[in-house]
Formats: sequence, structure tokens, C-alpha cells
Amino acid sequence: MSKQISKTEDIEFKPKFIERYSKLTNFEEFKKVSLTFLRRSIRVNTLKITVAELKKKIEDKWILEPIPWCKNGFWIEHKGEEKEDEDGNIEIVKRRDVGNLHGHMLGYFYIQEAASMIPPLVLDPKPGEMVLDLCASPGSKTTQIGMYMKNKGILVANDYKYDRIKSLGLNVQRCGLSNCVITLMMGHLLKKMGEEIFDKILVDAPCSGTGTIRKSFKTLRIWNPNIVKRISGQQKQLIETGFKLLKKGGTMVYSTCTLEPEEDEGIISWLLEKYDNAKVEKIELKGLKRSEPVMEFDGVKYNSQVKDCLRIWPQDNDTEGFFVSKIRKI
Repeated sequence: MSKQISKTEDIEFKPKFIERYSKLTNFEEFKKVSLTFLRRSIRVNTLKITVAELKKKIEDKWILEPIPWCKNGFWIEHKGEEKEDEDGNIEIVKRRDVGNLHGHMLGYFYIQEAASMIPPLVLDPKPGEMVLDLCASPGSKTTQIGMYMKNKGILVANDYKYDRIKSLGLNVQRCGLSNCVITLMMGHLLKKMGEEIFDKILVDAPCSGTGTIRKSFKTLRIWNPNIVKRISGQQKQLIETGFKLLKKGGTMVYSTCTLEPEEDEGIISWLLEKYDNAKVEKIELKGLKRSEPVMEFDGVKYNSQVKDCLRIWPQDNDTEGFFVSKIRKI
């Protein structure tokens, strides 16, 4: 387990947040893990280098621990360097600046949270397919999808803000994607393209981010139930747009880094009730611990197919919290 963050007494969990999350999980366990440092992790970019080659380049100073569910993914920790203080005492100093390594700058690996690697794995894009990443910036999942496609086929990466497009473009270029087309527009407006265009679609929707508390305590400060309700309306637009753009027989993955049922199981249930030709498929990833999906919350019962969605709490795998659903258009 990661180390406890200092001065946790300054971090406030709002009463409404505690009440809400106590209904969903073991709150004390959730709180304990949420107040620990998130382990750094990387994904090797096999478009530019093999796993063995990258290990050879950096493992003299860095420890790489395999992520069970992603063969290209590793938790990374510096081995430490001896440093002498003013009194002549020797201490071991560990670096965390993975982003300053030449391998990162050259696109040999991407700094990516371990749970964030799951949606592209579930999507399973193949070379030669037409694939859409509807909410793509900053590009962690886009570059992972492009890697699996081996630069063959067409990958459309969309986002809605120019500032976000800049980071997306830089990461696509750094990682060596040559089959990627970047578009700038509100996600739901892509429906103007027509219907049944893409073989596979990722909708990694903007969300309230309650699975990312370990990375940003700002999430706790700005959280309120009204934000959840507002965002869920946008998420419905995005998932419906994605489903209309999906070919018959195609696969759409909907994911968020929030743990709010209204943004997760509630969105999937809404789509299932509206479209009879939407079917949820069970997700199986070796080595990944999972929690039971939420089948009912605040008096609302969700569609029975929601049981096959993937819900991950931070305490399950010592990662961020994540929600992933795999939908087939039948």
C-alpha cells in the first residue's frame, strides 16, 4: 500500500459526501486509501520500443513492477541515491521526476495511471479498424489505442477545447501515431457525421472525478450533488452520440474516473432503456480485483444488465477509482 499523506487533518470530507459514500462502500477503508500517495505508473509504447528494450535502458536506477492486467504497464519507483547532509549523515533520496527521463520525452513510454489503462484494453482496437476516441485529451488512452492499432486503420481523436487539443496533439506526435486525425468540437456534435461509421468507440466521459482524490484534493473541495446531476446530463448526450456513430456489431466502451452511480451505472441503465439493441458485455481482466456494480441508488433501480459493468474502488487495487462498461450494438 502507498504511503500515508502528511497533514491529513487539513483534508475535509463534507458530511454529505460521507453520508453518500457510506451507502456505497466501506467509507473508512475508502478514506484511508484516498489519503495515500498514488503510485506512479507508466505504459511502454511498443510503437517505438519493446518492453525488454525499455527495461534495459532504465532498470539500473528504476524499479519496474508489472501491472497484472496490462502487459505493457508498470508501477515505477526510483531505487534511491545516497546523499550526505550537513552533519555527514547518509540518507537515501528517491526521485519522482519520471517525466524528465529521456525515454518519456522520446515517447518510449507514457506516464499513465494503472486503472486508466483499462478502457483501451476493454475496447480492444485492431489494426485496420475505424475507431473514435470521443473525449480524447490529453491523449493517454488515445495513444494506447493507436499503439494497439499499430498505426493501421483510422483513429479519430476528438476534444472540445483548444487548450486541450494542444496537449493531445503533442502527445500523439511524441508517441509516433501516424493514423490519428484530431478534431475540435463538442462531443455531441459529432452526430452530424451521420450514423454507424465506427467499428469501435471510446467514450471516456468528463466526470466529477471522485475516483481521483488521491491525485487531487481539489475534487473534495468542489464536490456537491448538483455538479453530479449537471454532468450526468452531458454524459447522456455523449454516450448516445457514441452509440449512434457505432456500427452494428461494433463495441463502445464508456468509462469515467468517478464513483458516482448517477454518472456510471445510471448512464448505462439510461442507454439500455432507450435502445433495445444495446447489450452490456462482461469484462474479464486477469489480475484485476473488482467490486460489485451498484444496482440501485437513492430509490432508483438500474437495468439488470448493469451487473456486468466494471466498478473499481481505490482500495481494490491500490489505484484510482474507475468505472468501465463494454457495450455491443446488436
